[in-house]
Amino acid sequence: MHGISSSFSLVSSFRHALRPPVLRQRLAVLCLAFLALPCLQGCSDGNDTISLDGEPEFLPVAVPTVQEPPAAGNPFLQQNTFDLSEAGYEAVEFFYEGNATAFTSLSELLGDGVWTVEPAEQAAYRSRILIHRPSDPARFNGTVHVEWLNVTAGFETPPVWGAGHVEMYREGQIWVGVSAQKIGVDGSAGALAPLHLKGVNPARYGSLLHPGDSFSYDMFSQVVPILRGEANVDVLAGMVPQRIIASGQSQSGGRMVAYINAVQPLYNAYDGFLVMTRGDGAAPLAQDPQVEIAAPEAVIVREDNRTPVLTVQSETDVTLLNYAAARQDDNDFFRLWEVAGTSHSDYYGIVAGRNDALGEPRFAAVVEEDTVFGFLQCDRPFNAGPFTYVLRAGLRALDAWVRDAVAPPVAPRLDLNDSQTAYLTDSLGNVTGGIRTPYVDAASAVLSGEGQTGGSFCFLFGTTSLFTADQMASLYVDEAGYVEAVAAAADAAVSAGFLLPVDAEAIVAWAPQQWRAQTGQ
Repeated sequence: MHGISSSFSLVSSFRHALRPPVLRQRLAVLCLAFLALPCLQGCSDGNDTISLDGEPEFLPVAVPTVQEPPAAGNPFLQQNTFDLSEAGYEAVEFFYEGNATAFTSLSELLGDGVWTVEPAEQAAYRSRILIHRPSDPARFNGTVHVEWLNVTAGFETPPVWGAGHVEMYREGQIWVGVSAQKIGVDGSAGALAPLHLKGVNPARYGSLLHPGDSFSYDMFSQVVPILRGEANVDVLAGMVPQRIIASGQSQSGGRMVAYINAVQPLYNAYDGFLVMTRGDGAAPLAQDPQVEIAAPEAVIVREDNRTPVLTVQSETDVTLLNYAAARQDDNDFFRLWEVAGTSHSDYYGIVAGRNDALGEPRFAAVVEEDTVFGFLQCDRPFNAGPFTYVLRAGLRALDAWVRDAVAPPVAPRLDLNDSQTAYLTDSLGNVTGGIRTPYVDAASAVLSGEGQTGGSFCFLFGTTSLFTADQMASLYVDEAGYVEAVAAAADAAVSAGFLLPVDAEAIVAWAPQQWRAQTGQ
């Protein structure tokens, strides 16, 4: 177990991993054309070519070849423990292969995200996609979420799925996880466990070939024509996407920032982006064995972007991971949501949510838990805040934004001190400002994105400190008073657009159990 000093040295290295390169647009003339065509985003099929003086606006995305994996074992990903059939879904896995392109920068990568890049060398690859699709095609609502799987642990995890799958399932959306990076396939010496694909099942995954992360962006783009039915295999069983939204969290969120700033202007492959709990930087545009092209310390989403981007941040990200240095104003194609009482990773995302198929009220519980299945031990109970509920509202809002050009609501920022280094808190100890929910406005605990120590990645898990029975009584008098406060706060969050009515009902339904658990009454 690591002490606080080693945890904070890990903070430094983790933040560095979140800072890769950024890129401009391919040609100045393309930039002008891109600005002139805002209506194309969100309704494009990803293959539009718009001419300006005979030059194409968007480059074509290469169409890879698709095949089924060897019949050796089952698809592998540390994900759900419930049966997908409970949600009316099924999982299928495919390999895809072709030649992927790396990119080079035509000018210095700056923090404004306006990066000028062009395709460079190519390399052969074979990777995999894992798909959760409705068992009944009639349930499909036309939206596909493509998640860049996170490899920070030395193997693949799906944090966006972890926080948002309930909303995806109940809306009839398709989720796709992409093995975009080399570590997920081949592993690394510093992995928490040897759970990379070739290590877990060499018979199934041994033929995968990853040429290095310089090629990962194009590998991620090439998933789009597969989903649109342009490849040799119909991976969606007749379901036709109307919208394809890309997403990534933390380390993969840094990849999303680089992709939005550098690659999306070239290909226009995706119709929208979800960036979840990122740090201040972006991922490298190119890296070893290619010549490294690194990003600046702090990078925003380029302000001339014309594809909807929703960034959802926790308390941990804004201060500990220094996103405060990359904060930017909302505009017609960018929204920033900062959620009070939340952490970079939390109890729902890494523990409870694996069991949650339908969004039952019991998953609204605020609990004190300090271990991840006995595998990872933290010094304090980690955050059990409302991130999943706000993210679900964000997914619904992003879908409407891409579908109908109705932008999500503008959210207040979390309150920081004058030096932007520490939070302002209320009399109970919870942070002020940001997106408010019953978890902080009818609080049963101090919920923070900071203050955690312990093994490995514990510093990202935040903390929970439940109120005592006496504190609960002093705040709410009795169970009826507490339930009333939770209901009022839930109504306010729904009205503001940051909590879905179905989730508000679940939170309120659980409130009596929360009161009884903490007061013994």
